[in-house]
Amino acid sequence: MSVRLARQYPALLALLAQLLATLLIAVLVYLAAHFSTWRPSVLAAGLAQGVLAAGLARGLGLSRWWCALNLLFAPALLLASGSALPSWVFLAGFVLLLLLNWNSVSERVPLYLTAAPARRELRGLLEQQPAEFRFVDLGCGPAGTLLNLARQFPQAQFVGVETAPLSFALAWLRALPVRNCQIRYENLWRCDLAAFDVVYCFLSPAPMAELWAKARGQMPAGSWLLSNTFEVPGVPADEQIELHDWRKSRLLLWRMPG
Repeated sequence: MSVRLARQYPALLALLAQLLATLLIAVLVYLAAHFSTWRPSVLAAGLAQGVLAAGLARGLGLSRWWCALNLLFAPALLLASGSALPSWVFLAGFVLLLLLNWNSVSERVPLYLTAAPARRELRGLLEQQPAEFRFVDLGCGPAGTLLNLARQFPQAQFVGVETAPLSFALAWLRALPVRNCQIRYENLWRCDLAAFDVVYCFLSPAPMAELWAKARGQMPAGSWLLSNTFEVPGVPADEQIELHDWRKSRLLLWRMPG
């Protein structure tokens, strides 16, 4: 059950882990103040809260990315509050992260950027397609990979869909001079996959089972579903390409059956 909830509501479970950890540390600090002479520093309490929040997040089935975020949140907040920077800087930083990762709550997809090794392998795979293939990047972020591929394959058509406001704005502006690339402010679940020969995604484990069901229902026979790193549960990929990076990433390719 916890794994299912972690896939459906990772942000809410991360928040729950933060709240529970904060409550437990507050109780421990209160008891220490009333029944002993030990007085932990604020930073020590923050570090303890971070470790506890990360442990709770892992126990709730959240991925390592969310655990790391829970670990660092309280200590980073405490360190920032003691700095000489004005408060609006931290507010601006929070808003910036929110605008870049808006869809991590609604679509369970944080911002992941495709690295250079994955781009090289993508180019090699796309060379197997007819010249005028149609490609969509589900959650294209600032569209670095999409634009790189569009320039490499000028006869093909490239589409990126994105709902994080700042990522979309950056992608849309960058794509303006590239005639064979279009950016849409569109939820990936509303994107009709029937129009594409190649569907690429770098999402998270959470939506992959649903995406596979959508792909099977919409994508034409012989078209490709390409996922960076994340597998479809219970469905082995037709082809896997190791990227040999620090994240141990892979490109996984499924060919749609007839």
